[in-house]
Amino acid sequence: MNADGSSQGAHYPWLKNYPAFAPWNMPLPSAPVFNILHDAAAKFADRPAMDFFGKHWTYAETAALAAQAAKGFQKLGVTKGTRVGLLLPNTPYYIAAYFGVLMAGGIVVNMNPLYAVRELEVMVKDSGAEILVTMDLTAMYPKARTLLNNTNIRKLVVCSMTEALPLGTAVLFNLFRRSTVANVEEDDRQIWWEELVDNDGRHDRVVLDPKEDVAVLQYTGGTTGLPKGAMLTHANITANTRMVASWHGNPVYGHEKFLAALPFFHVFAMTVALLCAMDLGAEIIMMPRFELKDALKKIDKKKPTVFPAVPTIFTAINTSPLSKNYDLTSLNLCISGGAPLPVEVKHEFEERSGCVVVEGYGLSETSPVVCTNPTHGVNKAGSVGLPMPNTIIEIRALDDDRVLGIGEKGEICVRGPQVMKGYWNRPQETADVMKNGSFHTGDVGYIDEDGYVFIVDRIKDMINASGYKIYPRMVEEAIHLHPAVEEVTVIGVEDPYRGQAPKAFIKVRDGMTLTEAEIREFLKEKLSKIEQPAQYEFRDVLPKTLIGKLSKKELKQEEAARSGG
Repeated sequence: MNADGSSQGAHYPWLKNYPAFAPWNMPLPSAPVFNILHDAAAKFADRPAMDFFGKHWTYAETAALAAQAAKGFQKLGVTKGTRVGLLLPNTPYYIAAYFGVLMAGGIVVNMNPLYAVRELEVMVKDSGAEILVTMDLTAMYPKARTLLNNTNIRKLVVCSMTEALPLGTAVLFNLFRRSTVANVEEDDRQIWWEELVDNDGRHDRVVLDPKEDVAVLQYTGGTTGLPKGAMLTHANITANTRMVASWHGNPVYGHEKFLAALPFFHVFAMTVALLCAMDLGAEIIMMPRFELKDALKKIDKKKPTVFPAVPTIFTAINTSPLSKNYDLTSLNLCISGGAPLPVEVKHEFEERSGCVVVEGYGLSETSPVVCTNPTHGVNKAGSVGLPMPNTIIEIRALDDDRVLGIGEKGEICVRGPQVMKGYWNRPQETADVMKNGSFHTGDVGYIDEDGYVFIVDRIKDMINASGYKIYPRMVEEAIHLHPAVEEVTVIGVEDPYRGQAPKAFIKVRDGMTLTEAEIREFLKEKLSKIEQPAQYEFRDVLPKTLIGKLSKKELKQEEAARSGG
């Protein structure tokens, strides 16, 4: 291939539209993940790295704290390959523990604090995690103690919320939020974070093979069965981080500010809001959880420049009457991922903030980013953009796995340095998705003549109506065009004539009304007759996942129970 990739132009149509600032064949690092922090500390030692409710740590201080955590973990017996669970919200503890585990040679097991104990036990037992890091909060400490009692966890590290807060905020927290602090049991099976990091930080250096050694077990697939741990190597993560960071276009190194409202335990936030921010030497403004008013205040007061989020967060800001009271114009780049971004939501947020909102696409198994719309250049609404550097996307037929041509719909398959090593202890599941040298995503889509990727839907969400394939996302996009629609989810339900038919669940914007007759009339010219929903249901709230994505799982379960399935 030529330096500009021209010899592959016909094969890789995205090359002709690739941004000059991020060549598709750019060199990518294959290094330990903790090098991202080390490099940032060397370049931006005195620049702010972490902001937690107004308490700040520089990059030098953050690197020193991570090194102390690494030595502390090694004293607890962490060696190369030891799995350590992080049951933490977005706090300085997460960042220090994440890098500390990796520096000690361990493997991070990301765990969602909002999961039920039963779900967490499955993850702990499957991963073989031996150490767990958590907070002294009622929302997670009791769960952690249950895991300590019922699994092979042998040591619990407990982090204090008040110790992470500025003095004034800590006093107010103890006065008014004391009920959220758990009664912490004291025994030799657990230690406080302060004990863990009470050392000089001179930890033993661990030799790693970045392409082979696993850095993170990222669990996925829990909605369709037992969760599977995607093995993300150090090279997977560092390559994907550099891909995303290079896509910014014109960052001001050492001066950008990222608003981290999405939880770091989710792979999108881990790579984009944490690691990419550090690759750019940015300040990370942390929110333990997304709260609309708090997010608006932080944007207005702290002036972040980059805001990775999911579509429901952009929708919440668009539709809130509070938004007009806050200045959002510090934002110059917003990255939307995790779920389809309705075109109207994108345009409305761009008008409110004046920033560019780019939609991307990724999966836990790809560290996670596969493609993104350019931040400078053609930003195609409805598309998830161009493949990331060094990433090849193929569209393969659903029936015989052959590679399809431009505009043909099939399964999206990915090859690139960010693709996982496989599923932890799941050789058959790994073989099922790693075929012909590509990761088979389970998503249906196509590539247009300019190389832009369009997602049609998940294979498992396709509706089969009398043999005709209906893609819920296409129906949702059409419904979302109505100005009264705030959110919509479409699923397939049993139909006595067609086998299956679409059913739409709609949340109407506050202060507006919409009837079934009105939406049916509105969609007459926007969908084919067979794509028209057979049923509508209007709801005040639609189910969402723990990071705020609209969720079909609960609705499918309700319909199955209703029909006796």
